[in-house]
Amino acid sequence: MGYKIVVAGATGNVGREMLNILAERQFPVDEIAVLASRRSIGTEVSFGDKTLKTKDIEGFDFTGWDMALFAIGSEATKKYAPIAAKAGCVVIDNSSLYRYDADVPLIVPEVNPEAITGYSKKNIIANPNCSTAQMVVALKPLHDRARIKRVVVSTYQATSGAGKEGVDELWDQTKAIYNPTDEVPPKKFQKQIAFNVIPHIDVFMEDGSTKEEWKMVVETKKIVDPSIKVTATCVRVPVFVGHAESVNIEFEEFLDEDEARDILREAPGIMVVDKREDGGYVTPVECVGDFATFISRIRQDSTIENGINLWCVSDNLRKGAALNAVQIAETLGNRVLQKG
Repeated sequence: MGYKIVVAGATGNVGREMLNILAERQFPVDEIAVLASRRSIGTEVSFGDKTLKTKDIEGFDFTGWDMALFAIGSEATKKYAPIAAKAGCVVIDNSSLYRYDADVPLIVPEVNPEAITGYSKKNIIANPNCSTAQMVVALKPLHDRARIKRVVVSTYQATSGAGKEGVDELWDQTKAIYNPTDEVPPKKFQKQIAFNVIPHIDVFMEDGSTKEEWKMVVETKKIVDPSIKVTATCVRVPVFVGHAESVNIEFEEFLDEDEARDILREAPGIMVVDKREDGGYVTPVECVGDFATFISRIRQDSTIENGINLWCVSDNLRKGAALNAVQIAETLGNRVLQKG
């Protein structure tokens, strides 16, 4: 016996990826419903070798459904998640709405699967920010060995993190540069994204950081350890898919780079590609479509007593969003609901 699964936001980038990954990982689905806003009713989406038509989320009866994977943004989630949860359907939410709610677990299954039992307080589980998800997969096994004091991270985030509009803007602006008769002014982003980098993701906060940077700080503390200090600079780059991060980690005790490499090789969800030669590392283009978080450029930081530098790359539509949501569903099934 399998699960009755709902995918809300099935016509978006993340929703479609959720359907792909549910099929790829052969999640035990007995029945599936794909939901969208009223303007997208009847749109066809693929689930394995099946073609499904979307239904209107407005008025959908969640009673009798086991889990709902939400990829509909915070505003719509605020309206529909409590309805689904009240009907007994566990919501796995990809928006930022519930991430900082003390009564909602924030889960990365490779890092804190035991926290999933807290779902019962509200019948909701939160999926972390894409840039946080891949980083904490790398931090956790190192923290278990040598305890992390401080993390300094700079991100290089793909335009797909801003949705289809972000990808389209990069594509259209790139074409316009080669065709000077066209002009594509910034709409989704604050400045031109083609052939440029923008040190600004989400809104600015009073202390000068952006909300994306704040998210990385508070989510790392909630998922891994509240004692870890994190400072982040988040940058949008002209890449379609795949977030990259330069991560500097300071530990309480010494950790040799060779041991760090061995630990990461054995850690779940990680693929180490770290050859000190031309091309001996992974870039965003190479991680697209892959489940793994790739770690490269592992090396000692000689400027502090107990420091390691590393390069972290992952498909932000997968581990940063859809894959992690499906892994949460798998963890919930295996640890709590136990069907299939």
